[in-house]
Amino acid sequence: MALRAAVLRHVRVAVQTRGLESNPWFPSGSIRLMSSHDDHLTKEEVADRVLSVIKSFPKVDPSRVTPEVHFQKDLGLDSLDNVEIVMALEEEFKLEIPDKEADKIDSCNLAIEYIHNHPLSS
Repeated sequence: MALRAAVLRHVRVAVQTRGLESNPWFPSGSIRLMSSHDDHLTKEEVADRVLSVIKSFPKVDPSRVTPEVHFQKDLGLDSLDNVEIVMALEEEFKLEIPDKEADKIDSCNLAIEYIHNHPLSS
């Protein structure tokens, strides 16, 4: 490691730069790096989609679903239903929720918060 550092201190490599001004792909002369995750979902968008997923769950009365609803206490769902809801949310938002985190999601509020704060939710 010390040898590598010593060599790198003394080695100079000529770098040829190309002007971006002449490149038709970058007419302004600048590059904008883009990511498929630049447009993060708003909390309202997440809440609407989470509520929609839960309302479409077969054992749930859609009229009882609110952002504050608890899956087991308010909707009468069991732990297996809870797992199925989390799986449906993973599919809806195209993300994977680790088991440790999935076990904690037992209400709409927690689902909305987790998904809104997840960097890869889409």
